[in-house]
Amino acid sequence: MPKILSADAIQAYRNDGFVRPLRVLSGEKVQRCRSELEAFEAKHGQVFSENREKSGDSLTGSYRFKSHLLMKWLSDLVFHPHILDVVEDLIGPDLLCWTTHWFVKEAHTPHYVSWHQDSNYWGLDTDRLVSVWLALSVSNPASGCIRVLPGSHKETRMKHFDTYHEHNMLTRGQEIRGIDEAASVNLAVEPGEVAIFDYRLAHASYPNHSDDRRIGIGIRYIPPETRQILRPWDSATLVRGEDRFGHFELEPTPRFDFDPEALEAHKRADAAQREVYYEGAQPLDS
Repeated sequence: MPKILSADAIQAYRNDGFVRPLRVLSGEKVQRCRSELEAFEAKHGQVFSENREKSGDSLTGSYRFKSHLLMKWLSDLVFHPHILDVVEDLIGPDLLCWTTHWFVKEAHTPHYVSWHQDSNYWGLDTDRLVSVWLALSVSNPASGCIRVLPGSHKETRMKHFDTYHEHNMLTRGQEIRGIDEAASVNLAVEPGEVAIFDYRLAHASYPNHSDDRRIGIGIRYIPPETRQILRPWDSATLVRGEDRFGHFELEPTPRFDFDPEALEAHKRADAAQREVYYEGAQPLDS
């Protein structure tokens, strides 16, 4: 019996590829998380200042991926029981967190995420990866919320083009062309809510024209039977149940920010994940 989601919500996920936003954090908890993030940014101010100038997003480079291995409070969110209950309703009781991604759009900046399917370039042999996108600030059409194309997760893999556009927040500026925008829908989420979608679902987001930062963290969960097929090694965090397969090296859980053991795991995992993201990248003149 499902723990959180109704039978109708689970069926909607199967049919449409996403679940309507759900609240998982209180307003007080959201504010604490945002304060933790912004304190982290302030402590590493020079790095973040340079990143904002170049990309409009402070959390780029190594800080953007797998940062639950760097930030204790973010690791706690990855293990949040309410989030895990929802994911368990969709893919079962044994769960790995494959990665986390920050998506921070500064106020009044031109940066965007083009239409794409994450399944196209993550190298995972599963159709059961669940993306949980947690908002730490308002994410609506004005601030550049996620847009999705319902049912597109059931389509064959769509052709992507690498653009390397300077304002595109994706690693390669990859994009799907010819999307029917009229058929897409906004997934607006309030702080403390999550948008949940299948990683095969085509999605995008537009620039932030609002007066506040749009802060979101993508948490990617997989069942342990998943394999990484682009590289011989990958890692993940066991967050619930057990791993009876051993396809991923299990990551340590940080005891505090920049825990040396977790930091070392992050360095190796970040390098491996970058290789996966750029596998088969097209040259600019293709």
